[in-house]
Amino acid sequence: MRNKRVCLSFLLSFFILSLVSADVLAVTASEHAVIINLAGRQRMLTQKMSKEMLLVAKGIEAEANRASLAKTAELFDTTLKGLQNGSDELGLPPTEHAVIRRQLGKVEGLWQSFHAVVKQVVSGGDVDIAKVAELNLPLLKNMNTAVRLYEKEAGKATGKSAGVVINLAGKQRMLTQKMSKEILLVALQHDADNNKSNVRNTASLFDRTLKGLKDGDADLELPKTDDATIRTQLDKVNELWGAFKPLVDKAGAVDSTALSTNELKKIAELNLPLLKEMNKAVKMYEQAEQ
Repeated sequence: MRNKRVCLSFLLSFFILSLVSADVLAVTASEHAVIINLAGRQRMLTQKMSKEMLLVAKGIEAEANRASLAKTAELFDTTLKGLQNGSDELGLPPTEHAVIRRQLGKVEGLWQSFHAVVKQVVSGGDVDIAKVAELNLPLLKNMNTAVRLYEKEAGKATGKSAGVVINLAGKQRMLTQKMSKEILLVALQHDADNNKSNVRNTASLFDRTLKGLKDGDADLELPKTDDATIRTQLDKVNELWGAFKPLVDKAGAVDSTALSTNELKKIAELNLPLLKEMNKAVKMYEQAEQ
């Protein structure tokens, strides 16, 4: 009888400790928002690094872009470690979900190969255009898979769809850099016809998602945004997009020649404010979950 009481007492204690541990490890809605934002930003950084290397290859502000590339790579590396192991500085709890940890492990392996190409450029070496084109998309794709897994986990944990909105708003940042990268690949005559097609598709997705974020898009699972501050910010993005889009359309046209050096410099100049203002919108969506 005494052994039964000891056993029951032990089981009760274990159950209570399990509940306490689960409560300690539970990720809050605001933490989920931060995770999806920063994991989503990683997608953008893959494309920004690619764009910066291609600008170096094209001889456009080469030294400035090498310096920017070093910072972009450091941010990607720091954030990846933060997603895996937690980071007080970034506000990231460690990832406990086994499936997501495995996916981040895949990203880490792809990052090692891509990082080697990046470091060569940062150190003053030539840009291996074919390697950049080959390696950036698997890194982007697998990072996007991780973001989708985080989004699903957040939906199960919170019962909210905010993760979908933060994911797609965050994806817009990546698209600004992806289309810039694709335009530069056309200019560098790397698989030009396919990259023209990619430019058209990327621009179309950016345009549709921007409209959907503001006014809703059922197919994209985007509700209409009623927050006046966010709507105003999306209008700022749309204004910048209006200035950027004609160059994008010209670069992606089937019968077009590559953009001139001056036009490419304009692409290099205009894509960053578009990225910056889109990032502000993402932060607004994230803060709405605080």
